[in-house]
This record gives sequence, structure tokens and C-alpha cells, in this order.
Amino acid sequence: MPADPNDFAPNFSLKDADGNTFSLSEQRGQRLLLVFYPGDDTPVCTRQLCDYRDGIEAFAGLNVTVVGISPDGAESHREFRDRHQLPFTLLSDPQLEVATKYGCKALIGMKRGVFLVDEDGRIRYRHVEAVALFRRSKEELIEAIEALG
Repeated sequence: MPADPNDFAPNFSLKDADGNTFSLSEQRGQRLLLVFYPGDDTPVCTRQLCDYRDGIEAFAGLNVTVVGISPDGAESHREFRDRHQLPFTLLSDPQLEVATKYGCKALIGMKRGVFLVDEDGRIRYRHVEAVALFRRSKEELIEAIEALG
């Protein structure tokens, strides 16, 4: 069953690009924008994450921390992060276990999805793309976050 607005966000622990464990339960008290994306250095994903990079001050101004999740491994994430100067955490979900919990597992690979998790661990915004070529722009996300208050 996919994670829906007002549900508690399914807990998970994944490794980041530097090999550290990131656990959702340890992030309580802060707002997170979980960004599921199919792969590092693919054209649409690169545009999407660079768009969020370019809006990082606006996300920070709304007290939102951006976290990317894809099936790629740590080395791929490090190269992708460094090449594009991405100022946020990238997590590896190689078995798509977390993607499945959030309704982002595709027939092959990962769907593109964005979830805003509030300070209490509840999902306040959810958008999963049916077609991987489409993505939410930073402006659309900032507007949605602002509307939530």
C-alpha cells in the first residue's frame, strides 16, 4: 500500500554516498523532502536534482531538508553529487525496498516521486509520476510546501 498524505511516513534506514546510515526515525523534528529518482546522471534526473540544488535556499527558508533516493550505489552518488555540486544527502535503495514502501517501485526500476514529511513524521505532500520523463519543478514544490503552512 503506498504512503499517502497524513499517514506516518514508512520508516527506513539507507546508506548515503559516504557510507553513513540515514534513518528516517532519527530525523523527527525536521521537515524532509524525500525525492525518489530513477538514476544518477540520467538527463531528467540530473535536471531535476540540479533544479532543487538551485532552489536550496528556498527549501532551507521553509525549514525543509532535501534528501534524494535512487537505486544507485555510494560511488555513483558521490560522483553525481560532486559533479553537480548537490548540497543534499543522496541515499542508495538498491533493492527498491524503500521505493516499494512509498509506492515508487516501477515495473522496471524506480518511479519518480516526491514526499514532504513533517516534523512529526507524517506525509504532508505526495506526488508520484506515472511517466518517468515528468518531474516536479522546485517552484511547484515550494508552492505546495508554502500552502501547507
